[in-house]
Amino acid sequence: MSCNPSFGGIGKGHLMREVDALDGLCGRICDRSGVHYKVLNRCKGPAVWGLRAQIDRGRYKENMQKEILNTPLLTVREASVEDLLLAEPEPDHPGKCQVTGVVLGDGSTVHAGSVILTTGTFLRGMVLIGLEMHPAGRLGDQPAIGLAQTLEKLGFAVGRLKTGTPPRLAKDTIDFSGLVEHAADNPPVPFSFLSKAVWIKPEDQLSCYLTRTTLKAQQIIYDNLHLNNHIRETTKGPRYCPSLESKVLRFPNREHQVWLEPEGLESNVIYPQGMSMTLPPELQEQVIKSVPGLEKAKILQPGYGVQYDFLDPRQLTASLESRLVQRLFFAGQINGTTGYEEAAAQGVIAGINACLRVHGKPPFVVSRTEGYVGVLIDDLTTLGTNEPYRMFTSRVEFRMSLRPDNADARLTHRGFEEAGCVSQQRYEQAVKMRAALEDGISTLKSLQFSISRWSQLIPEVAISSSRKSPVSAFDILQYPEANMEVLARALPEPLGKLAQWRELAARLKIEAAYEWCVVNQQQEMEEVRRDEALRLPEDLDYFAIDASLSAEVREKLDSNRPQTIGAVSRIPGITPAAIVNLLRFVKTNHQKAEKLKALPQTGKYLPG
Repeated sequence: MSCNPSFGGIGKGHLMREVDALDGLCGRICDRSGVHYKVLNRCKGPAVWGLRAQIDRGRYKENMQKEILNTPLLTVREASVEDLLLAEPEPDHPGKCQVTGVVLGDGSTVHAGSVILTTGTFLRGMVLIGLEMHPAGRLGDQPAIGLAQTLEKLGFAVGRLKTGTPPRLAKDTIDFSGLVEHAADNPPVPFSFLSKAVWIKPEDQLSCYLTRTTLKAQQIIYDNLHLNNHIRETTKGPRYCPSLESKVLRFPNREHQVWLEPEGLESNVIYPQGMSMTLPPELQEQVIKSVPGLEKAKILQPGYGVQYDFLDPRQLTASLESRLVQRLFFAGQINGTTGYEEAAAQGVIAGINACLRVHGKPPFVVSRTEGYVGVLIDDLTTLGTNEPYRMFTSRVEFRMSLRPDNADARLTHRGFEEAGCVSQQRYEQAVKMRAALEDGISTLKSLQFSISRWSQLIPEVAISSSRKSPVSAFDILQYPEANMEVLARALPEPLGKLAQWRELAARLKIEAAYEWCVVNQQQEMEEVRRDEALRLPEDLDYFAIDASLSAEVREKLDSNRPQTIGAVSRIPGITPAAIVNLLRFVKTNHQKAEKLKALPQTGKYLPG
């Protein structure tokens, strides 16, 4: 955990659930390492709830390493990768060459059927504090220079991004007495579908505290902008997690929130979320001391900025394989994203597809209609990015269907059957839950009474008299006051067992609440799926095809290389008329190909 000691959040919590549904590790490890669990956005519907947790940094590292080092058939080798081993390309795939392994810093080689690069902020990384700059991917760690040069020589389009981290503070020097305390949830909600509960007792969780910056902090920043290289750079930084200097410049004369987050149960380190800055250390100290509660705070490590290379993700397919170099996959910040959760989601998909590629199997692709990870990857590979990309619920068209509660129903079965990445235990649990949900919904829909009868059975629920009778128990569950416990008290015989299974009862309530929204979205999702099913040939020459397309549109299509008609529609500047003309061309060519396939095979021509 290089930066903040937390996982999840709005949009990011969905990614965590989807990673877990595909048997990724981070959700399970967070459930064994958290010190403060909180569901964000509770005031809104469950479709946009954001699971989040403050993590014990040391415990997370220990648990993750234990899990990795005890994984059967996995060899872990610690070394820097300086170069790629390359060979002639395979004839049936796009790409100028194929990767066959990596060259390590000591000159030794590791051969591989696929390679995944997850370089984080290390590609030509540069750390900045004040006017000082020195090569590093993270404070104290050397950057990856040789690998960056190799990728550039291979013809990858390279960009530059920046991020930053706040100073770390000594907990025992902070006065929390006048600050706003935010307690954790009781009971805490786990990230993983496999976790019945998290490791920590609800009452043992640590609190977070809220304070705010002052105008004095703003003045210190204004007076010393000339001593800050990072903020003056034109390199794009994160819009949604900006440095304090950026916030002061963009939103002057305001108090900015600062969350004081614990880094562990036994740790004396506090992470001041919202105070990322790159001023010289002595000025950082002045800014810190101007904040209420931090007047006597001691800085353990100054904040700093990092600038690093990333590759234009439009050079990747939806499986995260490079179009330039066969069998080479990319995941994480090298694709222009920010955050552990976005990196984890890409890592799982890249890992699955690297393995499938070795076995000669078709790629595992999650579409926009199937998951947040599908939206994330489609946005990157279709639109690209010029600033660190962060996941939000607002980026997702089908939020009502792609909820945190049903990630297992959406992805676990596919992960087991198509990718082979899901354990038998998880698969059986998902099958059991799916069957229980179907049976539960069927039972609830079969219980139908008049409105007057329901009013007698559950007087605490205000049922609208305008509803047509009879009304099912599933319909009643849509009312805010109703839940499975209320229904089971009224009808204990058929519903008692459903209410006892707490997770099932909660999911039945959510299914009822979103039933009509989901039904209405299904038609839209089918339209998107039809468009996504119309795949474009990977070697299509947009400058040569006989279609009514402008030169500008042809250039956009050639640079973006969309894989489906659906992806074409999301490219900025592509007109509806251009999409129709391209669609007509693709369908005509597809029909010609089908007719050729249908012709009788006459075998080889005889001589003479």
